[in-house]
Amino acid sequence: MAGHSQFKNIMHRKGRQDAMRSKLFSKLAREITVAAKAGLPDPDMNSRLRLAIANAKAQSMPKDNIDRAIKKASGADSENYDEVRYEGYGPGGVAIIVEALTDNRNRTASNVRSYFTKAGGALGETGSVGFMFDRVGEIVYPASAGDADTVMEAAIEAGADDVQSDEENHTIITAFEDLGEVSSALEAKLGEAESVKVIWRPQTGTPVDEEKAQSIMKLIANLDDDDDVQNVYANFEVDDEVMARLSAA
Repeated sequence: MAGHSQFKNIMHRKGRQDAMRSKLFSKLAREITVAAKAGLPDPDMNSRLRLAIANAKAQSMPKDNIDRAIKKASGADSENYDEVRYEGYGPGGVAIIVEALTDNRNRTASNVRSYFTKAGGALGETGSVGFMFDRVGEIVYPASAGDADTVMEAAIEAGADDVQSDEENHTIITAFEDLGEVSSALEAKLGEAESVKVIWRPQTGTPVDEEKAQSIMKLIANLDDDDDVQNVYANFEVDDEVMARLSAA
């Protein structure tokens, strides 16, 4: 399993999302505003906005917050956010992609660079590690949506490319251009997904030891804590014993 999924599972088990709900809502609202501003403010006519709203609802973001974020896009005083991608290497040569929405590129670039430097990594040029990842669609259902065979069958019928099931989630991977169609077909069979989004999926993993894994997780946590950072992806891998210790820590 790739480092991105491992890290997110660990963070979920530790309840980090609940502890940082306010920050999470802020990031979700920013994505909604940017999506609404980039197209029409109607989710039926704007696929990116539709996905942003669906993910906000999956995180129990109140409807009032969602509506405010949409209305903010049409306000004369609304901020202009730039979508920026940063790429670099973390401890152990692990490839990392950082996606940000920022109203100040200099501030964000300086912050991201400092996180990499403090972790013993290095920020590179755009494209320096992107070739190690594929841009794909990711649909996540809770384990309660059905057993692995049921979800696998539904995913195959919907046209998905891959399914990974564990005790917590079913993660379904689709081609980037098929995400909307596959998610709609799955919703008809399994109900509303926990999240539907476009991600950077590592083509291969970079094995690291426990010490390096801890350093990478700290780097990802620092990046994730930054208000401008929306998503972080890494291609690190650890064995099951190390993962168990990291999960219990």
